[in-house]
Amino acid sequence: MSTKAKDAEQLAYHGAEMESGSLLSTMRHSAAHVMAAAVLQMFPDAKFGIGPAIENGFYYDFELPRPITPEDFPEIEERMRQLIEEDHPFIREEISRQQAKEMFRDQPYKLEIIDDLPEDAVISIYKMAHFTDLCRGPHVESTGKIGPFKLLSVASAYWRGDEKRPQLQRIYGTAFPTQEELDDYLWRLEEAKRRDHRKIGRDLELFMISDEVGPGLVLWLPNGSIIRRELENFIVKAEAREGYQHVYTPHIAKLGLYKTSGHWQHYRDAMFPPMVLEDGEEYELRPMTCPHHIMIYKHSLRSYRDLPLRIAELGTVYRYEKSGELTGMSRVRGFTINDAHIFCRPDQLKEEFIRVIQLMHEVYRAVGFHDYVYRLSLRDPSDKEKYVEGDEMWNNAENAIRQALDELGADYVEAEGEAAFYGPKLDVMVRDVLGREFAASTNQLDFYLPERFDLEYIDADGERRRPVMIHRAPIGSMERFFAFLTEQHAGAFPVWLSPVQVVVIPIADRHIPYAEEVASAFSRHNVRVNVDARNERMNAKIRDAQMQKIPYMLIVGDREAQAGTVAVRKRSGEDLKGQPVQDVVQMVLDDIREYK
Repeated sequence: MSTKAKDAEQLAYHGAEMESGSLLSTMRHSAAHVMAAAVLQMFPDAKFGIGPAIENGFYYDFELPRPITPEDFPEIEERMRQLIEEDHPFIREEISRQQAKEMFRDQPYKLEIIDDLPEDAVISIYKMAHFTDLCRGPHVESTGKIGPFKLLSVASAYWRGDEKRPQLQRIYGTAFPTQEELDDYLWRLEEAKRRDHRKIGRDLELFMISDEVGPGLVLWLPNGSIIRRELENFIVKAEAREGYQHVYTPHIAKLGLYKTSGHWQHYRDAMFPPMVLEDGEEYELRPMTCPHHIMIYKHSLRSYRDLPLRIAELGTVYRYEKSGELTGMSRVRGFTINDAHIFCRPDQLKEEFIRVIQLMHEVYRAVGFHDYVYRLSLRDPSDKEKYVEGDEMWNNAENAIRQALDELGADYVEAEGEAAFYGPKLDVMVRDVLGREFAASTNQLDFYLPERFDLEYIDADGERRRPVMIHRAPIGSMERFFAFLTEQHAGAFPVWLSPVQVVVIPIADRHIPYAEEVASAFSRHNVRVNVDARNERMNAKIRDAQMQKIPYMLIVGDREAQAGTVAVRKRSGEDLKGQPVQDVVQMVLDDIREYK
């Protein structure tokens, strides 16, 4: 079947994905039909695309005589409510291809779908009130079975995702069995908007992206750079304690290196085009650091006594993401990975994975992540073509990771058939305050690259053996991790990460000298402190500090200057009243050390 025909078969009956029997999806699919019927009442000449249920709701694509705006939603919703209250049945009929083309003769998008259907396809329609749609279904019994709903947004969408095709209007909505569930979902949507790292990044001046520099290339502003530097310092020190040796490697390499590694053959579409030099040599922006670290391993002959060798780097890599897929810091073209590669003997795998997991625990605790689960991806032993050969090697590796997780009492799920072709992997899925999951870290066992690069070590018996590689990155991409961290804390970062940890607010200009004296007491302990000496009212300064998510606000006036105290307010709004300066210094230091 051609790509076009496969595409048509997927799209034609826009309820096809509902065949799983999900009652919620079926209800949402039915709600999409009700929305289409309401739009048809408003615009009798509307042209209809498709209207499936999706993960958290539904949508329908339309070609309309004028743009739809959110101001139209109340009228559409009112018409939908009326159709639901009238409890119209959904009636399914099977018709011939000719009947279908006659019925939808004024609907060009439906006609295209019909033309692309396989010759032996069963064509069905669903009737509901005045609206008839080409649809496989299923649907609820009648419109009265549709629960509380809400229209959410409108966007442009090219027909069949092809930018050369007509641009339609897509109206998104959602529906739930109960009003309580709907209200909870709407609250989470609003909370997600409030926490959006792009908005917070602008408000707190954390990062920017410039068209002149290029899409997907992040410019870290001073405030964001402080947070990044703290994260980097923390992870480098933690890794050094665990025996990692830190290196620096170039951002580019000869293209041949990535051909040997297989990246060029397997990931070429995600790599930038090669740079051709005057002598004809081709160089490539690196998509990963693994080949560079392998070269360091090969720098000298290794003994079994040298292993495990743990090589780490905060390495910037570059991948060519399509412009339409770029999103703030969460999807970029240039990013820095907290990368490391462990070269070890097979008998060291379990111990190394225990250490990897313990390091991740330390990092997640430090940044305030507590809700996460491990996903152990295993091979399908019956699939002899997809995976690198070696039953004993696979079994030992999978059991080593499983035993490491069990010894640590870690929660994990197993996913057979989800391993990479060159080894099992362990993903860490972190859940945020809204229940969304984020793949914070992937830790990959690799039998393939040591083979590709002919890596060896000399065993105790003098024989040459092949080491195993572990790819691990506790925080993965610095940019993506930062985006999640920002949203998780809504910009109110843990004190040790906050760009400004303390702001001293003098009530009047005459209190500025004492405010600076207080600030110096914190500076001596490397606490990041500012004095807000602006010619603004005290309440305005407090409000601005709260907007900037500064953890501690210290107000000083005549009484505080005379007593050697400060009036302490926390960004949460908690008022700790007047306290001696040194006590507050210790309080802040304790707060910083709580995580760090």
